[in-house]
Amino acid sequence: MNTKDFIQLEEQYGAHNYYPLDVVIERAEGVWVYDVDGKRYLDCLSAYSAVNQGHVHPKILAALTEQAQKVTLTSRAFRNDQLPLLYKELSELTGYEMSLPMNSGAEAVETAIKLARKWAYRVKGVPRYEAEMIVAAGNFHGRTVSIISFTTEPLYRDDFGPFTPGFRIVKYGDAKAIEEAITPNTAAVMLEPIQGEAGVIVPPEGYLKRVASICRENNVLFIADEIQTGLGRTGKLFASHHEGVRPDMVIVGKALSGGFYPVSAVLADRSTLGLFTPGEHGSTFGGNPLAAAVARAALKVLVDEDLAGNAEQLGAYFMEQLSEIPSPHVKEVRGKGLLIGVELKPEARGARRFCEALQARGILAKETHEHVIRFAPPLVIDKETIDWALPRIRETLFMA
Repeated sequence: MNTKDFIQLEEQYGAHNYYPLDVVIERAEGVWVYDVDGKRYLDCLSAYSAVNQGHVHPKILAALTEQAQKVTLTSRAFRNDQLPLLYKELSELTGYEMSLPMNSGAEAVETAIKLARKWAYRVKGVPRYEAEMIVAAGNFHGRTVSIISFTTEPLYRDDFGPFTPGFRIVKYGDAKAIEEAITPNTAAVMLEPIQGEAGVIVPPEGYLKRVASICRENNVLFIADEIQTGLGRTGKLFASHHEGVRPDMVIVGKALSGGFYPVSAVLADRSTLGLFTPGEHGSTFGGNPLAAAVARAALKVLVDEDLAGNAEQLGAYFMEQLSEIPSPHVKEVRGKGLLIGVELKPEARGARRFCEALQARGILAKETHEHVIRFAPPLVIDKETIDWALPRIRETLFMA
């Protein structure tokens, strides 16, 4: 079967909830992926930052196969020998006293919402069922009904109401707007340190630090959704670390498993995460031994190979080189580490056609919010590979 055959099957039998580029990948290694027709591509999306460690990293693969031959799932009705070690290693790496593992990023966000509400009722004293959370316009935290209740993207919500109450939306990057939105019933402020799906929107310098201060002053939890920005992507373990901020809760996922398996988690101290009692929240697969073993290996690779340091160094180089391309189509290049967005001018007629042109030149990137090309390769990329890609990107950005 060739590319056309696979696409035809997918279009016929699959729900059309994505609009992928017409490339059918059958194998991958490091920063490279290969399609069913044998063509090689540089992956500049990293499965939305899920494969920070590179595709099929041998050490994570070894952990997966070793654990899969022992036991894969016990449910949380019983204990297993991998989860306690993951708890310990997450705590030692991140500095948070406790963690709660789930599967998808959206599940972890839902977990954080529930936890913030319980904290509001049991600790802050907010009247029951009156807790509020403040979020930012342009956010992307997932697509569950509760999460789309506070999105500002019409496509994600228009046909899916009624919606979950309890959320207030303010302008992203505006700390004063958050301060003015706080009421006695505010439980938490939840933000992405950089809004990836919105087009790699980087807030003003000092924004996160000011938000954290506002939250402390008002007895409000500060929750950082680091599912896409965390675990080395922006050149630090967490993007919030660029401003020396320690949120009350951090949500992680994606690269927590190196792309092998769905693993996510909420990180917090005992005063917050310790509020959950048996039966209040859970997941059959959350914290299973296979997931825990994979996550442990994924974290070890991040640390041992200093992938955050590589992202910091090569991200600065990549962004500098992109910024120097004098394309008439480019409005702005922005980002941090190896999370980079190239925003095109409206007259460029959208980013999709540029991504298709990049595909033809052996580079896989993805448009986001119509006018932005996102470049986010695996953090194992080297300078030689970036230098291989740059002439192809330049050529694409100058096309008519």
